[in-house]
Amino acid sequence: MNAVNDREEGIKNALAAAEEAKKEMQNVTADSEKLLKEARHEREAMLKEAREIKDKIVADAKEQAQVEGDKLVKQAQATIESEKKAAVADIKNQVAELSIEIAEKVIKDQLSGKDKQLKFVGDMLDDIKLK
Repeated sequence: MNAVNDREEGIKNALAAAEEAKKEMQNVTADSEKLLKEARHEREAMLKEAREIKDKIVADAKEQAQVEGDKLVKQAQATIESEKKAAVADIKNQVAELSIEIAEKVIKDQLSGKDKQLKFVGDMLDDIKLK
């Protein structure tokens, strides 16, 4: 009977150990799931932060590109305006030079002879007297 009692006691101990192992396994599984859940949450937070950083970098790059583009456009407009003014000034100088050359030729033609010179002086004096 002693052997039966020992055997029964051994089985009870084995069942208790199995029950304890089962509880321990449940605790380990719960802890594992908790850690997994925390890891997923942390991963989501990191991904969200990475997306926010990416969006900020993209927005900053767009803004900087816009500023640089505006700056280049203003510089181009200033250059065009400067070159336009220079071209207009050059045309005015050329027109003035041509006008002077034409006036010189006309005056030379009008004053080429002594008779023409005397007539020109007389006309000028008549104009002065009339005024």
